[in-house]
Amino acid sequence: MLSKSEEYRENARNCGELAAEAKDLPSKKRYKRMQDAWLALAEEQDWLEGKVVSADK
Repeated sequence: MLSKSEEYRENARNCGELAAEAKDLPSKKRYKRMQDAWLALAEEQDWLEGKVVSADK
């Protein structure tokens, strides 16, 4: 079973594939934004679970 952050990264990977296959620029940009959002969620989840130490410390 995937962790939440792994699940989010898998969603990001899927969005990246969709962006690469997009037939028009607006769709490509939309999928890239979605990919970035999923990756941000994955990083946030890692931080919430204590897997990443804040750079502020």
